[in-house]
Amino acid sequence: MKAAVLKKLGTPPVYEDFLDPVITEGDQELMTLIAASVKNLDKARAAGTHYANYTNLPAVVGIDGVGTLPDGSIIYAQGISGTIAEKALIHKGKYITLPEGIDPAIAAALPNAVIGSAMALKCRAKITQGSTVLINGATGVTGTVAVQLAKYYGAKTVIATGRNARQLERARELGADHTISLLEDDNTIISQIKAIHKQEHIDSVIDYLWGKPATLLLEALMGAGIDHVAAKTVIVTVGAMAGDSLLLSSGALRSSDIEILGSGFGSLSPQDFQEFNTLLLPEAFRLAAAKKLNIEIDTAPLENIQTAWNQPLSPGKRLVIKIK
Repeated sequence: MKAAVLKKLGTPPVYEDFLDPVITEGDQELMTLIAASVKNLDKARAAGTHYANYTNLPAVVGIDGVGTLPDGSIIYAQGISGTIAEKALIHKGKYITLPEGIDPAIAAALPNAVIGSAMALKCRAKITQGSTVLINGATGVTGTVAVQLAKYYGAKTVIATGRNARQLERARELGADHTISLLEDDNTIISQIKAIHKQEHIDSVIDYLWGKPATLLLEALMGAGIDHVAAKTVIVTVGAMAGDSLLLSSGALRSSDIEILGSGFGSLSPQDFQEFNTLLLPEAFRLAAAKKLNIEIDTAPLENIQTAWNQPLSPGKRLVIKIK
């Protein structure tokens, strides 16, 4: 079969022949790939900077994808073998059959963004009907999906922050009620968040940035005066695009009812992942099929994997490799 083959850590995969995967266990079956996305996780593993690096090279890259089963069903599944290839092994029965009308390339791009948004909103922040949600870093792929899902899950008000003006406008088109540019000076950013927070209490924050933007956010959420009675704000950190640490003031925590949580593989329970696989992701696929959930993608054919791998993407877009 043809595949995206990684020969050396730190180099892009190349398009070449690779041995077909072979079923060796009774709980395995073969998927013929249609499309697979290239995510930050895929790139980190190939670069050798992730704890789950490839240990046996050459290897086929990719962890999940959209393809067909021998009976013709079109499915999304995680791979036992690499998925940016014409064929991959998957666990028998552990897949999601896609709804009619969904573009396979869109379906391939969605899961990573949904796990970074739906899980944070539903499992960690426990978003409720009528709440106010701030998406800190709403101009990336996952942040854009988070804006839409926050509205779908019942948020009355969604605030989107980010640096890219076009993507902030896109967030507003997709449902954000307020947008705040992180290109403004610190005092302006803090005052804008404070003004919204005073008018309609920010119940939860889904944060993809951490670092300085999160520090400014915490300052904006600080209470004032000994008579101040705070309602709870849950901050869920999902990523650290602006830095892995922040300046955390003791006063920020003592003056407000702030709860800080993480959303990731170490903080989500098996029950959370069961909900993701059986409810949240299938629901997102249905929304996308009905054109009620949008994600922007760039596509490239499998034979162009080497050049497409490191090619800069437009802000807010995911790369999807078309295989069939």
